[in-house]
Amino acid sequence: MPKKNDVPASFETSLNELEKIVTRLESGDLPLEEALNEFERGVQLARQGQVKLQQAEQRVQILLSDNDEAPLTPFTPDNE
Repeated sequence: MPKKNDVPASFETSLNELEKIVTRLESGDLPLEEALNEFERGVQLARQGQVKLQQAEQRVQILLSDNDEAPLTPFTPDNE
């Protein structure tokens, strides 16, 4: 399976891929080495998704802030 580390996938694409990985792992039909590779990819996708969710939450908090003096700066995620 080719790695997609060159271009960050959207949150929805990553979530879809993660769901497919879980289904393959739950099937129990994968050889051990392939299952480990799938698990590793799944962990990477889960971590990337968590970062994207945290960034979205921070962005929402900034937008909903009652502090008129809070600086609004362009959203530039580190990993994208």
